[in-house]
Amino acid sequence: MTVLSELRMRPAMAEHAGWDASVRTRLVLSAVVLTLLLIGANLATPLYPLLQVQLGLTSLDITVAFAAYVFSLVAGLLLVGHWSDHIGRRAALCVAIVIALAGGLVFGYANSLAMLIAGRALQGAAVALATGASAAALRELLPRHPEWASRFTLLVSAGGVAAGPAIGGVLSTLPDPERTPFMIHTAALVALLIPLLVLKARPAIKPASGQAAAALKPRRPSISRDARGAFWMASLVGFTSFAVFGFFLSLAPTYFAQIAGTDSRPVVGLLAALVLGSSAVSQLLAMRGRYLVPAGLAGMGISVLLVAAAGWTGSIVLLIAASVAAGLCQGAAFRVVFNEVANRIEAGRHAQIISTIYVITYLGSALPVIGLGAAAGAWGLSTSVSWFAGAIALMCLALAWVGLRKAKAPSSA
Repeated sequence: MTVLSELRMRPAMAEHAGWDASVRTRLVLSAVVLTLLLIGANLATPLYPLLQVQLGLTSLDITVAFAAYVFSLVAGLLLVGHWSDHIGRRAALCVAIVIALAGGLVFGYANSLAMLIAGRALQGAAVALATGASAAALRELLPRHPEWASRFTLLVSAGGVAAGPAIGGVLSTLPDPERTPFMIHTAALVALLIPLLVLKARPAIKPASGQAAAALKPRRPSISRDARGAFWMASLVGFTSFAVFGFFLSLAPTYFAQIAGTDSRPVVGLLAALVLGSSAVSQLLAMRGRYLVPAGLAGMGISVLLVAAAGWTGSIVLLIAASVAAGLCQGAAFRVVFNEVANRIEAGRHAQIISTIYVITYLGSALPVIGLGAAAGAWGLSTSVSWFAGAIALMCLALAWVGLRKAKAPSSA
């Protein structure tokens, strides 16, 4: 089938002579699409201090621009998170790339806060459509290895977001730093679109019956009774985790520049990427144990407090160590709770349920961060980060207590 046939949810008139790629190649394509979209959505992280000066923006303006991506992503997950179940994974990923192309161009040429918000919103819509499709595709391609499917999903999510600031910082050293990173990223997206268009796609897991458009209508999220507890634990751990990630990707570059005593965008971008990079690396480590979730959550809370302490002491070593520890602890805990809920949902609703988890998760990188931006304008960045870190630590300890009780329960043995 061609992409257009998939989007119409109608069978192709003739057999499409496409590229019948191997399972390994399909795995790589599914992972690379979401990775590249997330890289593009976070290229701007080290550029925010520069844009703040050039466009005369406040700390609140920066967090609003950042949150526009998150709110668009959340709305997209609710509205189109289930589409790939009906139109197919390949078609959903192709449309996501086209939307991302538009978002990168708008943001790259933005000369006002409104254009920054528009570009970020388009990037969020692209990631929303690709998130459920990529996660579901990875699980379908690894039916006998569900844990590794979850590991790859989280590796792609954290790795793509982590790579964005680091790559953005390096590319911003080239001429025209506000646009060059996005132009290079645009070329990479176009190059990735070509193999997807010629790929012989697998059929949708739930083809539309009757009126095709009815299948694409927004669905009210519903979770089976058996998966409900696991769903809420994964969602709350995700919300708390992404509140930390949202800080690292929005206001942290300015905060880190003060600690490191430098305005080098590559250095600031690398520091911002540490927590997410460590989270990605944790998916490759063989960390197991009944108490991994409560230990990981407690470790994340303590590490975030140490990030705030690094600001008051001016210790770059403490900042680096705390960021790495926070990422490793978050990645280990989130993998376990994410895999648990993924194993309890039926295949035909995988994209929809995973998208719903990410709705709550991504809200964590918007609502608390906007509050942090407003607080920074009133009380200063360092003081606000300290209160933010305290709130995150309390949330982590509360979730760790829930995880500890579950680990001690007889059914968890």
